[in-house]
Amino acid sequence: MSDWSGRAPADVESAFLSRAVAALAVKMETACSDEDAARAVIDCETDRGIDAVAVQPQGERQHVTLVQAKWSDKGEAGFGEADVSAVIRGLDYLLELEFHRFGSKIDRHAAAIDSALNSPSPKVTLVLALVTGTDLHPNTRAVLEEEIGKHNLDDDLVDYKVLNLRDLHREILGEHGERKVDLDVQVHGVGKVAEPFLAYYGTVSAEEIAGWYRVHGRHLTARNIRDALDVSDVNEKIRTTLVKEPDYFWYLSNGITLICDRIRKHGKGAPASTSDVSRAFRLEGASVINGAQTVSAVYRAVRQKPGKAAAGRVLVRIISLEDTPEGFGDRITVAANTQNPTEERDFRSRRPEQFDLRHDFALSLGLNYVIKRGEPEPNIADGCTMTEAALALAATYRSPDFAARAKRDASTLWENRYYQPLFGNKPSAVRVWRCVRLLRLVRQALAEEQENLAGRMAGAAAHGDLLLTHVLFQTMDTDDIDSETQEASASWEARFAEVRERVRKALGWMVVVIDGAYGRNSQIGTTVRASERAERVAGGLYERVRSSEEPPSDAESRVDQPGGLGSNVTRSVWSIVDADLIPDGTILEFRPVTTPERRQLPRWLDEEPRRAKAVWRNNKSRPLIWSADNKAYAPSTLVRQMRRDAMGNDQQVQGTRYWHVPGQGSLVDIAQEARQEVEKRNRDS
Repeated sequence: MSDWSGRAPADVESAFLSRAVAALAVKMETACSDEDAARAVIDCETDRGIDAVAVQPQGERQHVTLVQAKWSDKGEAGFGEADVSAVIRGLDYLLELEFHRFGSKIDRHAAAIDSALNSPSPKVTLVLALVTGTDLHPNTRAVLEEEIGKHNLDDDLVDYKVLNLRDLHREILGEHGERKVDLDVQVHGVGKVAEPFLAYYGTVSAEEIAGWYRVHGRHLTARNIRDALDVSDVNEKIRTTLVKEPDYFWYLSNGITLICDRIRKHGKGAPASTSDVSRAFRLEGASVINGAQTVSAVYRAVRQKPGKAAAGRVLVRIISLEDTPEGFGDRITVAANTQNPTEERDFRSRRPEQFDLRHDFALSLGLNYVIKRGEPEPNIADGCTMTEAALALAATYRSPDFAARAKRDASTLWENRYYQPLFGNKPSAVRVWRCVRLLRLVRQALAEEQENLAGRMAGAAAHGDLLLTHVLFQTMDTDDIDSETQEASASWEARFAEVRERVRKALGWMVVVIDGAYGRNSQIGTTVRASERAERVAGGLYERVRSSEEPPSDAESRVDQPGGLGSNVTRSVWSIVDADLIPDGTILEFRPVTTPERRQLPRWLDEEPRRAKAVWRNNKSRPLIWSADNKAYAPSTLVRQMRRDAMGNDQQVQGTRYWHVPGQGSLVDIAQEARQEVEKRNRDS
């Protein structure tokens, strides 16, 4: 709360409580510690509608939680259409990795967000934590869902959740606030286990299970080890099956397990052991201890397609704890949640073509091809895994749809419609290994480019690996890709040597094509994941990459070249000083710009917070008084020294991009606005 020091006590308390709500929401969503929840808060004057951020893995997906919190001491916190615009703008900035748009508190999370958003099939949840007892206005909800829909072209990248006063209150109460859940259940095809403890099993309609979740929400899984994990790829597959093939759901789902304090007969009839009867039970103190994802997915599927999904049926097991020994319910819960799930990939690893590839790798190349999960991955020079091979084959496939699909959800490559085109024709080990090497080289080249990139070029380098691999492969001579001759091997080594330069060129054109097709405000991460957009972008890149024409200069996106982001550094500082745009004594904040800086600098800055501060003085040569040593510096000289001390990197940089006036932008931004204003006045006159 140091940024609120000196303000009215009532205002400070209100800000504190709003931030506390944001932290509480993070804790509810991630089950993190109080300390981590507090560190998640980034609320400030330039938070862009995002008050807290958190990143965590959920299954194989990376989940980014973004919180907008509203406090009201009367319990009437509002959230309107203007708030929607603000939070969506913040979302857009984050998806484009434009962390400089936010206050400096986000810097400690920037590397994790960057990594998460570039992982396979990430998920972003906007959490509205509102201290109010009323729902969102229908118009506000409609606008919010419309804006979120623009980010979900072919997948479910972004979702939202509303936490109201009741949700927050229950979380604070913890175990004391967990209400008892009593369920009335209609079970079809009832079976009974009487010894040693009472249990029933059968099927329950999807519509009824959706009703449980609608009424009881997360209290339905109070005894579960994990919550519903709404963003997992498993959950999405459950929902898709129920929406598209409800009649098959019973066969394809593992079902759910409930435990309860007591089972009582309810309605007509008594429990029976025959398999062709329907019986009603009342479950007192019920909790779903396995299948929380199924329950959540069923609820969402029924809400999405009520007429169709409601027809599905779910296998249910019900265990009474009434006569069990103490702690038996916990034993059931732990046992039900610690079995390793079998994935579709595991079935593919048993296919003959995978065994053939493993043998071919060993005999033809002397390399390892790892096909089973859990086996040690080979060193880079010693081979690859089946998963890496699938990604490489998808990236180099003739249709860019495969690259887009792999980017948004790599697990779908094991589905038959993708697996058969990739592996069905039994590609040779030589072909697979060359595709893998190409993908690795493209990723390496993009990582090197990111070292000195910011803005949309940095976003393209972060997200474009699979699509650019596709474009490079389609514009290469690949007729001899299966050849094992020395001539072919030498030819491919020469092609690999050209990848670095070809990536530089393709990356520059990629931004031009995307901006031309979808505008400079379009989301690059969304574009490379959407099949239709990826196909259009790839089509625009083929000829440009084949040609000898150079892309437009990327100097405006670089921090390591004269004329780059901090172009005409001296002129920028002089413009600010001459126009007296920054008063003497103004506190400036240091903001990392590139991906490596976001990884390495935040911890160094946290060790000594004064390193991230400087005092401005209107001096044209050395305008910054660094708070860490009280010495005067030119912006670039200071940034270069900081990078040298923290990262061991001594390259030249344009320092005016790194130092920000909170709420106004970087020194480059301020100087540019001043020049534009002068040009406007000159035109008007």
